[in-house]
Amino acid sequence: MSIPTIPSYLMPTSDTFPNQKVNWVLEPKRAVFLIHDMQAYFLRFYDADSELIKTLKQNLAAIKAYCRANGIPVVYTAQPNDQKPEDRALLNDMWGSGLNNFPELQKIVEELTPDEHDTVLVKWRYSAFHRSNLQELMQSWGRDQLLIGGVYAHIGCMITAADAFMRDIQPFMIGDALADFSEGEHRQALTFTGGRTGRVISTKEVLIATDIVDTGFRYEQLKAQVFAFLDDEDIQEFDANEELMDYGLDSIQIMSLVTKWKAQGIEVSFQELASAATLNGWWHLIQSKRECAA
Repeated sequence: MSIPTIPSYLMPTSDTFPNQKVNWVLEPKRAVFLIHDMQAYFLRFYDADSELIKTLKQNLAAIKAYCRANGIPVVYTAQPNDQKPEDRALLNDMWGSGLNNFPELQKIVEELTPDEHDTVLVKWRYSAFHRSNLQELMQSWGRDQLLIGGVYAHIGCMITAADAFMRDIQPFMIGDALADFSEGEHRQALTFTGGRTGRVISTKEVLIATDIVDTGFRYEQLKAQVFAFLDDEDIQEFDANEELMDYGLDSIQIMSLVTKWKAQGIEVSFQELASAATLNGWWHLIQSKRECAA
């Protein structure tokens, strides 16, 4: 009923991340970093010399340092070590008494100890939003993107990402700053998030993120401009990952978009758009151009 012993496995790398359904770009001024359940209790199930956990701690520490340098709020979740039966409730059936039996392991691991600038939330259920003021804090900070790292990927981290999505907060799961019961379950969490509720990004992508120049151009605006050239039947069956030429978009229409976007300060060529091919490919290209401009 308790958490099983967890063998080490290779941390996923960015070249093995799943396909992404959205192309959201991480913007530091919009982000909050959530370090999820990195308590000694939850790491006790891994070997003391686990390379997976060493990598996890290193990546989380690097991201936290980046957040501190870039004014990104850092929030932790931590379960209490004296949970009443009515508070723990169904968790007892699924996982046993948990931290109640190991009060000395309640602290966040030393490498990631919170400081006076950080916020520590009491964790009651899988989602970090449950019975906490995380959403209200993010609203007060004017933030609507949530970076998520920690343990366990397919439980609290994935469920928090799904909960964020349902609150219109963009979740970013940091694929190589997570750990799980197994590599299969780790990848399951990345696949679900990337295909249903958010984006999967790497530690490196976080560390090079910068606030982009805001041209006022949004994904929905791009989509509307493309839909203006399509038939109603094509719009109903539209897939943002399919080639736009297959929907009847022609070279004259593409050139008209190139001209329109140039007037808005977005420099893309016909050849680049022809190569990118899909709506999501176009958005990624435009975002890359905006980042370079920044």
